Amino acid sequence: MRTAPSVLLLIALASGLPALAQSTAASKPAPPIVYSSSLGSTYVPMDSWVYPALDRLHSMGYLDSAYMGMRPWTRLSIAHMLDATADKIEAHPEDTEARDIYLALLGEFQEDVQGSPIQQEGHAELDSVYTVMRGITDTPLNDSFHLGQTIANDYGRPYQAGVNNYTGFSGRAEAGRFSFYFRGEYQHAPAADGYSLPMAQYLSNNIDQIPFATNPSQDTIPLGPIPAANHFRVIEASVSYHLLNHEISFGKNDQWLSPAHGGSMSWSTNAEAPYTFEINRVEPLRIPLLSRLTGPFRYEFFVGSLKGHTYPNSPWVHMEKVSFKPTRNLEFGFERTAIWGGKGHGCLDSTGAIFPCDEPITLHTFLKSFFSFQNISGNEKFSRDDPGARFGSFDFDYRLPFLRNWVTLYADSIVHDDVSPISAPRRAGYRPGIYLARFPGLQHLDLRLEGVSTDPISNAGANGNFLYYETIQRQGTTNKGNLFSDAIGRDAKGGQAWLTYHISPREMAQFSYRYVKVDQKFIPSGTTQNDYQFAVRKRFWNNFEARGWVQYERWVAPFYKPGVQHDTTVQAQITWFPKLQK
Repeated sequence: MRTAPSVLLLIALASGLPALAQSTAASKPAPPIVYSSSLGSTYVPMDSWVYPALDRLHSMGYLDSAYMGMRPWTRLSIAHMLDATADKIEAHPEDTEARDIYLALLGEFQEDVQGSPIQQEGHAELDSVYTVMRGITDTPLNDSFHLGQTIANDYGRPYQAGVNNYTGFSGRAEAGRFSFYFRGEYQHAPAADGYSLPMAQYLSNNIDQIPFATNPSQDTIPLGPIPAANHFRVIEASVSYHLLNHEISFGKNDQWLSPAHGGSMSWSTNAEAPYTFEINRVEPLRIPLLSRLTGPFRYEFFVGSLKGHTYPNSPWVHMEKVSFKPTRNLEFGFERTAIWGGKGHGCLDSTGAIFPCDEPITLHTFLKSFFSFQNISGNEKFSRDDPGARFGSFDFDYRLPFLRNWVTLYADSIVHDDVSPISAPRRAGYRPGIYLARFPGLQHLDLRLEGVSTDPISNAGANGNFLYYETIQRQGTTNKGNLFSDAIGRDAKGGQAWLTYHISPREMAQFSYRYVKVDQKFIPSGTTQNDYQFAVRKRFWNNFEARGWVQYERWVAPFYKPGVQHDTTVQAQITWFPKLQK
């Protein structure tokens, strides 16, 4: 554990205060910092610059206490991770790249170090104010449940050809065990033609097997004409209470339950987050004897209602995940998502015919869903005791031997109607990846490669109606029309690559490429996407950040539009971090 003078010294260096650093270094040793479990802390949103920086620091051989498969992290938990890796940073003074990243992160979270007056007393601050201008030429894809998405992992924001705008703010407050976070924005997207009526009917009746006549309006099918979007949306909002290293919260929280960068097979930021009740073990837990085998571990649970479902209407979802770190270089985790209940749930009558009935959201149906881990009969499936659509995922993150400070290998996977992809590998979808955190002689450059498939070997004949879909819950893993799981969608294969030059820990220039291919057995004639993107992030005067990217996309979807289609997206974002405290 770091001592208080060492932590303050690094804070001073990060803050650019040489006088304070000199006086701190000369001070007498103080007792070690002892972290209590009595203070609440807000989560850092997933689109913050700190996650790529923390990921890079971890892959350089530091930040051993980070759980890459369970994000977001609270501000205090990040401060604890940084404090726990301080000795490693000081032991490798020659690693200037890692030291610069560490100091930049420490500067961001210096006020969250336990024991500081600001944490002991209640405080509130305006966290950020931002505006995003997004221009899109020609028609983009905006249907993750079928054809694909031009813009992925964007909180389910609406977008169409023309000028789009998102202007918002975020703020947080913390007082003892309580914490509050809010982020909301005004969203504008132009009107669009949308899908034709015959196309919408085909997708509903023939692919999703949802009778269009009784479900003419579905968030998962963008039937035209689509009116312009002009509304204020809550992106994140939660009230939390900290108890014994758990954040117990209600509201909207980010979820990214994967070590991967391009998508998460279970929960991502591709859709608007649902309102949930959540219990999250935000600090590692050690249990005598057990942790000798598994190492410390973390776990998370949440339950809430999904919106935008009409077949059945308004089902609920719960998620459980536990991640272990048996060594400082290896992490693995198991996750389970279950969607259950809803109005219009199918039931069987005495003749074997299916008729609409309701499965109420009660403690009984929740427990039935929570404790069901095996296949069930058709009679039980089409009844009010249906345990729901159950999906299990497994992921791991491993810093490779002899390359601990350079290369991380990771993978994410998901399966339907089995406990885990480990027990049914041929029925699973996968997203493997490898991350080179720096090049020899080029310390500022990193490379990440990922592949992805949601077309399982043994269920290739399901034609899109297996992963992210279910016989009863036919709008699958969606919320308000967008997949909250991997944006690659159903019955698809692809890959992504990112080459990033880090101008500084907070600034970068990046080129990326994304390829997605949807099976023609799922969508007639299939679909193909090729996306080329160049992005930059720059800081001005420390509290202003500019982000921008240009993406050229070439896509083919004959079922939607004949021939080869092209669109170009240009986005610019300005964010102000005022740090206003009361």
